[in-house]
Amino acid sequence: MILVLTYIIWIYIIKRYIVHFWKMFQTRNWNYDKKVKNLLKILGLTKQFGEVTAVDEVSFQVSKGEIFALLGENGAGKTTTLRMLATMLQPTSGTAELAGYDLVTQPEQVRSRIGILFGGESGLYDRLTAAENIAYFGRLNNMEDAQLRERIQELTQTFNMEEYIYRRAGKFSKGMKQKVAFARSIVHNPDIMLFDEPTSGLDVSAIRNVHEFILDCKAQGKTIILSSHTMSEVEKLCDRIGIIHKGRLVAQGSIAELQEQHQGKSLEDIFVELAGEKR
Repeated sequence: MILVLTYIIWIYIIKRYIVHFWKMFQTRNWNYDKKVKNLLKILGLTKQFGEVTAVDEVSFQVSKGEIFALLGENGAGKTTTLRMLATMLQPTSGTAELAGYDLVTQPEQVRSRIGILFGGESGLYDRLTAAENIAYFGRLNNMEDAQLRERIQELTQTFNMEEYIYRRAGKFSKGMKQKVAFARSIVHNPDIMLFDEPTSGLDVSAIRNVHEFILDCKAQGKTIILSSHTMSEVEKLCDRIGIIHKGRLVAQGSIAELQEQHQGKSLEDIFVELAGEKR
């Protein structure tokens, strides 16, 4: 009887390991070189809604470990671009390559390599605690329980959520929800992060924590695309900037490169000149 039980236990353990490694095999891109320079390549990405072209043949590349900012007026196309990269919208034409995977033909693999946070849309489940919200998305990305518990503890300390990590999210303030949403978006430690105004609604201390975390991710070699209307935030965080106006990418480069092209003007003046309301 003891031998039978031992045999059953070993079969169970072996089965779990086989399932775990098979999932890793399915999600791994064997053609992807971790030393590749451009972790994200956007090629002629276009999105039309009926007769309206929201994004018009946008192309740019973002290197491993680089922070790239998308700037534009409301309705310019920056959020639509991010939603396509997040596989939430199907491009009308064009494509992108994220961590070696094609956006159009390999959306599931793309989703396993990205973290997503859209400002003002926390998307938390009110009846779940903060920890449960984070854990749910970790499990969607095939994280093991032990790894998930350790990661939640790490993120709780990073964003100072100790006081409410085990409270239900329904009565959280906007700032508290934003912190949980940020932690949830990066719980699986993605290669590429897509952030639409990631510090929206946060207080000064929380904004500083988020900035430090983003810069730490950059130091780890992660690729980040974010949109922001705060020029000081862009100047502090970003290596390069893309300015979108009426769906088209009208300028891109580092702040120094853009200033050189525009007679030393400030980033704000350059932005207004290229994408202001009067254009």
